[in-house]
Formats: sequence, C-alpha cells, structure tokens
Amino acid sequence: MSNRDYPLHTVKTDCQDCYKCVRRCPVKAIKIEDNSAMIVPDLCIACGTCYKVCPAKAKQPRNDLTRAKFLASSGKEIYVSLAPSWITEFPEYTAEQMIAAIRRLGIRGVSETALGAQEVTSKTVEILQKSAAKGEKKLFISTACPAVVEYVEKYLPELTPNLAPVSSPLLAHCRMLKDKFGSQIETIFIGPCIAKKLEADRHPDLLSLAISFTDLRQWFKDEGIDPAQTKPGVFDVFVLDKAKEGTAYPIEGGMLETIRAHKLSDDIYTSQITGIYSIQDELSNLKPEEMERPTFLECLACYGGCISGPCTSNRAPGLQKRMEILKNAVFTEESGKRKPQYNISLGYKAQNSVDTDQTFSEAEIRKVLAKIGKFSVEDELNCGGCGYDTCRNFAKAMLEGKAEPDMCVSHMKQQAQRKANALIRCIPSPIVIVDAKLNIIEYNNEFRDTFWNEEEHADIYDYNNLYGANLRDFISFTNLFSASLELEQDIHKEHVRHEDKLFDVVVFNIDKKQSVGGIIEDVTNTEMHKEQIAAKAREVIHKNLATVQQIACTLGEHMAETEVLLRSIAKDYAAEETEEAKLKIRTNSTEGK
Repeated sequence: MSNRDYPLHTVKTDCQDCYKCVRRCPVKAIKIEDNSAMIVPDLCIACGTCYKVCPAKAKQPRNDLTRAKFLASSGKEIYVSLAPSWITEFPEYTAEQMIAAIRRLGIRGVSETALGAQEVTSKTVEILQKSAAKGEKKLFISTACPAVVEYVEKYLPELTPNLAPVSSPLLAHCRMLKDKFGSQIETIFIGPCIAKKLEADRHPDLLSLAISFTDLRQWFKDEGIDPAQTKPGVFDVFVLDKAKEGTAYPIEGGMLETIRAHKLSDDIYTSQITGIYSIQDELSNLKPEEMERPTFLECLACYGGCISGPCTSNRAPGLQKRMEILKNAVFTEESGKRKPQYNISLGYKAQNSVDTDQTFSEAEIRKVLAKIGKFSVEDELNCGGCGYDTCRNFAKAMLEGKAEPDMCVSHMKQQAQRKANALIRCIPSPIVIVDAKLNIIEYNNEFRDTFWNEEEHADIYDYNNLYGANLRDFISFTNLFSASLELEQDIHKEHVRHEDKLFDVVVFNIDKKQSVGGIIEDVTNTEMHKEQIAAKAREVIHKNLATVQQIACTLGEHMAETEVLLRSIAKDYAAEETEEAKLKIRTNSTEGK
C-alpha cells in the first residue's frame, strides 16, 4: 500500500524535524527522508500514536470525508455504524439528537457498533467453552482492536494462531446490517479509531469506509447542522435494536465484563491489557504452550480503551468517561444467555513479518557509530534524543535506511560546538561570550592574551582556563555587554578606551537575556598612526603658513618700494614732458616773428 493510500501519512511541508513521532512510535515505523519523518506502511500498525503526539500536526489520517459525502449524495442506501464511545465524545447531545443530525447528512439509518460487540462476545464465549471442554490450555487474544491484530500479524507472527478466530465488533456489525438490509447497502463507520480504515481497506465487501469523530464534526459544520438544534423525528432511533451490554466495549475490561456475564468455567482465566507498549511487554517472548489453563486476553492499543482513541477530543478524566460508558451499558439476564446469530468467524494469518532483529556485523555498527562521534562505549550516551533507546539501535536504523546522522542530538551539538570553536580560534581579534551574569562561557586566546594581567589575575584565575571568570575583572567597558543583554540589541562602539589602548567593540545577542558575545578589535596602533599623520600635517601646514606669511610680507615690502619708484619715475617723466612742450611753443613763436 502506498503512502498516499495508507490510513496515515505525513504532511511533509509541516514536519518540523522534532523526531517526537520516532521516539513515541511503538514499532519505529518512521523513516527520515529529506529531514522529514515519513510513515512506512509496511511497518506501521495504524495505532495513531504519531498523530496524537505530533506537535506540528504533520501526521494526519487519510481524509475519507470526501468519499463519505460522495456516497451520501449518490442516492445509495447508507447505514452508519456508530462507535459506542460517541457517548463520551458528544456528551452534550442525546442519542436521538445524534441520530437525527447524522440522518440529515443523507444517511438512511444509524446503528450501534455495540450490537456487533454483543455478537462477538457470544461467539468468543462459545469458542472458550468448547476449548475448555476439550481440556485445551490455549491462549486466546482478542481481535476487537485492529491495531492489535496488525501488531501481532506483523511483529509477533508466532502468536497469530492465538488470535481469536472471530471478526471485530465493527465487521460483525456490518455483517448484521448487510444481512438485514441487503448486500447492496453502503456502510460507514464513525468512531475514534484510525486503524478501522485498515478494516475498510481489507474488507470492502462489508465496510465501505471509516471516518472519525473529528470528520463528523467537520461534516456537521459543512452542512450547517447543529445536533443540539435538530429536532428528532419518529424515525430517529437506532436501527436493528438498542445495544445493551455491548456498550461497555470501549473501556478497558469492557469486553471482559460482557464475557463474565456468561458465567464461564472457573478454569478459564481472563485478563485485559491496554496500551500498545504494555501489549508489547506482555506478549513479547510469551510462550502459549506453557499456559496452565485456557486464557483469554482482551487487548486494546489505546490506554484505557477506545475512549482514549487518537481521534477523540474530549479531554475529561478517563475515570469520568469510564463511568459514563458503564452508566449506559445495560446488563440483564439476557446478557449472559446470548447465542451467536451470525456467521462472524474470521481467520488471521501472519503478514510478511517484520525483521525486528536484522543482523549487522559489529564492524558495520562501529563504522556507523563513528559517523556520529561514538568511538567507544563511553561515547554512547543512549539519551534517546534521536527516538531510539540506544545508540546501537540508532546505528542499526541508519543501516536500514530509516535514520540520518543529523538525528543524533549530541553529535549535532558537538559538531556545532567544534565549528563555533574553530571560528572563534581563527578570528584574529579578541572574542568573548558571557552569560547573563557576565561570567565567561567561551573565549579565544587573543582575548586572554590581550586582557590578561599577571599581577592582577594570577592569584585569582588560571591562565589556561578562564571559563566561569567574571568579565568585569578583565575589561572596563562591561556596560556595553550589560546594555546589550538588557536591550536585546547588538551594540557597536568605536574608540573605547581601556587603560592605554583603544578598541572598537561589537556586542551581539546570542540568547535573549541569557548570553551575548563580543568582538573586540584593538585599534590603538591605527589610531596612533592617524594622530601622528595628523600632527605631521598640522606641522607642515604651520610651516607653510609661516612661509606664506613671510612671502606675503616680503612681497608687501617689495610692492611698496616699487610703487614709490614708479610714482617717482612717473612724476619725473611728466615734468620732462611739460618742459619740452613749453620749449616747443617758444620756438614756434620766435619763428613766426
């Protein structure tokens, strides 16, 4: 079955690489692809654990609501098998209101899955009594929960013969509906379970499809139906019959309560197990041949039973929901006298069993461990951050192609630390990182060598280890670090004076209010060089001004002397011209006479 068709899938764009689904998946049916946690259908048991724990809602059940709507509008006769846990999921509605609201969606009739549960109990009791009469000391595992059946068939194939040869309450109920209303009808299950979709996929002749309580709420919303405001009619009652003791099935031990009503032989031992992890613990390494008497185990994958199914939204305490279910379960004399009325026998066979103990050589495992920085047993933290219990199991998952090195938290942290340290070491300027109390978290040798003062620090700190030292003991401008922490802003300050040196300081936030780092560049020589150049320039300018002034002064004196000389020459020249003119006039006058 492809990922698209399987009852559960990953919305890849929403997967946040938290690996929570890997940690919580009881069978590790998750494969990391392109940093997204994808479900592996061949390994999955559809228990819905990943759906319940995914914080990003990236795990989603297959959407069969569209198909349900199509069936409802197709004109076919559709009957709903309503899980008995509806009582705790929709406590605000009466049975009649629920039936009326569902029928207004285009459904012909609504019936209780609990009727099938009563039929399953009758058949199971018959099987147990016959086994006890034969003196068999056999183990029987209930088949009411499809996730448990899936787990046994895939992971405990040796126990497949011990699955009770009877169908689930849902399939039994569908058989009852088909026998009553005809094989042509369509059946839709509504309940808290994702694994029921597997039953629909494998038994389409009985069950058309399965939707969740969540889907039903959405369907009501899409059609504008409010069960509380829906007025029930005369036909808004459960079809076939009103369930009685079968209503107890969705709680832990509920099936056993219906079985005990039949007054079984004291030789038959019954017990219940809920929660897939508990089922793993109880059934793994179990040897049925060593049973001392006939034994029946009621197994439900969800802790507390179906009332805690993955598609339930009522977060009321489990005890409260249990009491509500028991209040509606009616035990009468008839409960202990029921006989099987329908053919609901069903055989089970092991699927292609999952190799949970795939063999890899020690050399292969060690090689993979080395990729994540695990070179010795001491390096194997077994922290579980990757989702696997041990580093070796994680290594095996990588060899199986289900995991990637980046999933190892300690490895990624060490890698990040090494990269950060390399950068800090390579930067030639002093660098220091401090916490909220200005205690040194990280630093490089340039910082130590620049600010270490043998006389002040030798008696207090170790030259080779300044971790935890207070920054105030080394620099005078810690106010910049404090301000950065307080304001949650980066700060850049030029020409900060510390003793006889100048520094350009950049303080940057790392964790808000928690830690900041500082890059401190010594610009003393650069600034001194600039000042020296400026002083030389001022000296040259001063000399040039003096020279210019001297030149100007000299030019001024020369200009004055030249002006006097020129004025004298001009005056003398003008006097000579006047005398020549007078002489010329006298000469002309004499010649005229």
